Amino acid sequence: MEMTVVAEGLRFPEGPIAMPDGTVLLVEIARRTLSRVHPDGRVEVVAETGGGPNGAAFGPDGRVWICNNGGFAWTQRNGRDIPGPQPEDYTGGSIQAVDLATGAVETIYTHCGEFGLRGPNDLVFDDAGGFWFTDPGKARARDRDVGGLYYAKADGSSIEQRSWGLETPNGVGLSPDGTMLSVAMTTTGRVYQWRLAEPGRFDSPYANDRGTMLMADPGENAFESLAVDGEGHVCVATIRDGGITDIAPDGTWTHVPTGDRLTTNICFGGEDLRTAFITCSASGTLVRCRWPRPGLRLHHNPY
Repeated sequence: MEMTVVAEGLRFPEGPIAMPDGTVLLVEIARRTLSRVHPDGRVEVVAETGGGPNGAAFGPDGRVWICNNGGFAWTQRNGRDIPGPQPEDYTGGSIQAVDLATGAVETIYTHCGEFGLRGPNDLVFDDAGGFWFTDPGKARARDRDVGGLYYAKADGSSIEQRSWGLETPNGVGLSPDGTMLSVAMTTTGRVYQWRLAEPGRFDSPYANDRGTMLMADPGENAFESLAVDGEGHVCVATIRDGGITDIAPDGTWTHVPTGDRLTTNICFGGEDLRTAFITCSASGTLVRCRWPRPGLRLHHNPY
């Protein structure tokens, strides 16, 4: 597929959201902002979140909800931002909500019960107004947190752990009918799925269900964030080979290269939802291409 550069000079972009006016909202993790990319490539800051803004999605209240991973210790390599371990100024992870009109940032969740969120990464809302999110935790020089999968309500009233002991859970998405949840695992290069009985609940007899594997990368690739398209394909941003791994519901897959080894996320827009916007974080670019199938119209998205 031919990739067209939309914007350059982004500080480790992630969490893209295509908007009806042709702009794309995204986070710049190293800049610590929610930003808006215009069709002509111009970039404006919408809000300063602090920490490390990561996944982003519209909630039922019209605000953009953000997984804030708490930040990284950044280094520069050939003029590019490279994320490292937990930074010295780290104070924890959180779930935030941003008012696009004012840029006001509200912190909604910092804990699940007595346990603090470590590094929330990506989220997806369902039609009931709740949302699933992943938390792979933080890495330090000689150790790493255990990851988890959570479900929370957008009114701030409830957050619950649904699966624990996961290896770096990252991208998360719902199937078109809302009955299947998919999660990408970064370091193992795998995608797992859970069948849902109802919003926020697995269809499983196990108290800590760790899902069923849909696909495992046969090489040394790592998986990042994802989007599900309108036909139920799980489209996973892929690190090292650099591109999108397009996984069909039966587990067969193809690779769509972007030319950027740190490809981090994908979303769909355009009148027919067949314009794929992809964040390429090594080069600090947002690119677009024509996708072979329409994307999935997300709950609460104004598109």
